[in-house]
Amino acid sequence: MARQIPKRAAAPHPTVRFVDDYFAYLLARASHLVSAEFHAQLTALGVAAPTWRVLSTLSDSNGLTVGELAKIVLLKQPTLSKALDRMIAEGLVSRSASSADRRRVRVSISPKGRAMVEGLIARAVEHEESVLSSYSAAERQTLKQMLKTLIDRLSPLSEA
Repeated sequence: MARQIPKRAAAPHPTVRFVDDYFAYLLARASHLVSAEFHAQLTALGVAAPTWRVLSTLSDSNGLTVGELAKIVLLKQPTLSKALDRMIAEGLVSRSASSADRRRVRVSISPKGRAMVEGLIARAVEHEESVLSSYSAAERQTLKQMLKTLIDRLSPLSEA
């Protein structure tokens, strides 16, 4: 006997495509729309998005291992290593052996990198204010908290 494949429920509205209500797509689309304008500002300043991510991440840390940094900046380690090589050549970051384990390399922001990222962080804050200006303070807090909760709940799945 042939197995029956259950029919998918009809879309709520015939003109609505699947992706128009698909959570992963909505999240990716929102991220793209929010990031695109700020990335254009970075490009105009001659700053690559990965450079921004690395500098902003390191700006309030005492250095991170390459593995830790890769997870936060959403880059694979080989891609991050190439970006770090460029950033080291530009004097924005430095690499050093970890004091706890000499086999591990820590990446730290340099004074030049810190000076550069301070202005970029100010621009990022302005951009965020612009993007979220139509939301109340409570809505902003709720939106961010829901995203943080989603990330926390999904993080163990991606690290398995």
